[in-house]
Amino acid sequence: MLALKLTLVPLFLLLVSLAGRWWGPTIAGCLAALPAIAGPILYLITVEHGREFGARTALLALAAIFASEAFNFAYAWLCRRYRWPLALTGSMLAWLIAAWGLTQMPALPFWALMAAALGALTSQLFMPRAELPATVAALGRFELSLRMLAGALLTVAVTALAGRAGPSWSGLLAVFPLLSIVLCVSSQRLHGAGFVITLLRGMVTGRPAFAAFCLWLALRLPDNASLPSFAEAALLALLALLVQGAMRWLIGLHTRRSVKAA
Repeated sequence: MLALKLTLVPLFLLLVSLAGRWWGPTIAGCLAALPAIAGPILYLITVEHGREFGARTALLALAAIFASEAFNFAYAWLCRRYRWPLALTGSMLAWLIAAWGLTQMPALPFWALMAAALGALTSQLFMPRAELPATVAALGRFELSLRMLAGALLTVAVTALAGRAGPSWSGLLAVFPLLSIVLCVSSQRLHGAGFVITLLRGMVTGRPAFAAFCLWLALRLPDNASLPSFAEAALLALLALLVQGAMRWLIGLHTRRSVKAA
């Protein structure tokens, strides 16, 4: 278990960081929003504390999309005017307020879906837009190592605190915006606000797949074995991502044809 905690999440952080280098912040942001980090955390919590606990945690993880988007939304606006310490402070305050509000919400799938949809829709419509810088600084080994270390620490901390925090806060902590913190602070220092905003807008596109993953777990875990439930949830998330990608491609194709026809 400890080996999984210390390797899987850091390796995914490495993948996201390299994706940002190779394909740009939009693709990196989309990957960062997938359940590749929250998924292993939720699985470890379920194995250690039982399926009922895991189902409740997954439900709050679904609602926690709202808190994660509150962080991203605040950081996107603040980083346009302020350096990373102030942007990070304001964004963490936004996350804490949103997370506390979610703990007061009824623990029902309908309310969790509404909270997640509200957070994603708000970011999609009102997050600022920005142009990428002309040149992007190289991401060194030191920065990559820091990102991977932060991911390992989060995984160990969340799974260790799950029994004490209860399923509500465990679900919120499973989607704690550490990935956003690490990527935003590092990217703002290296590349500037434009890169960060593009990265955060990309994260919104990965939310439907994450929501499908968490909702399936919340509904299936109480009456089904853990491993098959997580495998089904992962397949559903992948299907949601593929459908969304196909729709975006078709919309883009239609737009290009319309432009050519005009």
